[in-house]
Amino acid sequence: MRPITCIIVDDEPLAVRLLESYVEKTPDLQLLASFTDSITAINAIKAQKPDLLFLDIQMPNIDGMELAHSLPEETRVVFTTAFKEYAFESYEVNALDFLLKPIRYNKFLAAIEKARKVFQQQPTQPQQPVVQPQQPTTVFIRVDGEWRNVPIDQITYVNGMKDYVLFYLDNESKALITHLTMKAVEDMLPKDRFLRIHRSYIIAVDKIQKVDRNDCVYIGKEIIHIPDGYLQTFRQFLETRSIEKR
Repeated sequence: MRPITCIIVDDEPLAVRLLESYVEKTPDLQLLASFTDSITAINAIKAQKPDLLFLDIQMPNIDGMELAHSLPEETRVVFTTAFKEYAFESYEVNALDFLLKPIRYNKFLAAIEKARKVFQQQPTQPQQPVVQPQQPTTVFIRVDGEWRNVPIDQITYVNGMKDYVLFYLDNESKALITHLTMKAVEDMLPKDRFLRIHRSYIIAVDKIQKVDRNDCVYIGKEIIHIPDGYLQTFRQFLETRSIEKR
């Protein structure tokens, strides 16, 4: 059985640390995050969809009862509070359990045992295989009123000139000229294979011949100096692709 994931929300840091220590020493529990502010917690809860939420009731801004009404369906709540008069109200939001502060470990374990039984009873959905969308291998470029179907792996670099873009290909002596913006080309080409290194240049990273000490890229028949605005991104790319002694 997979671990039960949980998030802790309590505006008292000491109460958070106590629950964290309980989670840490309890088998089959996985803590995703802890929060002392309910507003900050909301987005994380919706994004991470924990199985279990340990939730204080009396908190500033949004109290625990209000927050419980906005939870994902799959998240069950264990309320934690110093006020037992909230016990009846907690069942209105289908709370799994109600722990009265100061919380003892044996009471915490009893709540976890309830959670285990609930999650074991839920039918498991068969996992669907993830089908990755196939990336296109060509792009259509309008040249002289005709549409050219250009293989992406033949594009060496792209040069923008005012309202036009020039595509330089491995097997073409002349550039293909089309009416486009560099932004449109940048969005069209695969980002794992092409990099914009200048406001007027997008290059195929696998076709770089060398980069000299003056931050000039040699590609095809072109030497492109990388301006400061693009240099940090290019250097980060080099770090991911370089082999050097560290």
